[in-house]
Amino acid sequence: MSKKPMNPHENLFEQIKQSDESGNEFWMARQLAKVLDYNDFRNFTSVIQKAKKACLNSGQVIDDHLVEANEVVEVGSGATHSYPSFKLSRYACYLIVQNADPSKEVVALGQTYFAVQTRLQEIRQMEEYDRLSDENEKRLFLRNELAKHNLQLAAAAKDAGVIETLDYAIFQNHGYMGLYGGLGAKEIHKKKGLKKGQLILDHMGSTELAANLFRATQTEEKLKRENIKGKQNANKVHFEVGQKVRETIEELGGEMPENLPVEDSIKKIEKAKTPKLF
Repeated sequence: MSKKPMNPHENLFEQIKQSDESGNEFWMARQLAKVLDYNDFRNFTSVIQKAKKACLNSGQVIDDHLVEANEVVEVGSGATHSYPSFKLSRYACYLIVQNADPSKEVVALGQTYFAVQTRLQEIRQMEEYDRLSDENEKRLFLRNELAKHNLQLAAAAKDAGVIETLDYAIFQNHGYMGLYGGLGAKEIHKKKGLKKGQLILDHMGSTELAANLFRATQTEEKLKRENIKGKQNANKVHFEVGQKVRETIEELGGEMPENLPVEDSIKKIEKAKTPKLF
């Protein structure tokens, strides 16, 4: 087992992430409890139990995600003591923050962080996506998923108070600005060298589409989960989620979305794959 050195500019949850000899990442429950502002681990155990139940209800094997283990904890003056704890997978951490005290600001940060990271893992593991043989098929799949979730995002934004067409355009722009380092839709369009009438989403590759899919799904969930009300608050949420997705890409060593290559229009792919009747 190895620990990474602390980096003050790194995400709190990345700082306490560990890895075993095989490179599998995990988090220790007592460390996670401390980061989530639970001073008494006994209070945190009830959250773990809820996470176990959620894990079981989602069809997952609990022992694949929450494993009993001893954890060495500093007890003062440089002394340490070993206490019963759990080794947690990223998915287990996601379930834990979803069941933790939502009034804690750091819990809200954890919900966004682990939701995005878990979604990244899920899409890589989706059987349907994994069976796709080439980049064009992946682009079509993700573009269709994004279209579906954009409708759901629009409904969640409407419930939050984003009603008018112009207001929704501003709301969408906040998501782009968060994900693209301050660039709005017009700036992205210009940077990508797209012509008038060409849609940004139609010229994205699978990696960029996936990032925007994460942005849309996590914003929708956050708007609903926290019962966000008001246009300004909804815009703020969309920007922050986009920003969190960007940070995650950076942490994983990925290319920033504004620097990803422009692809041929996805409409050409759709047309090529549509069977001709005559």
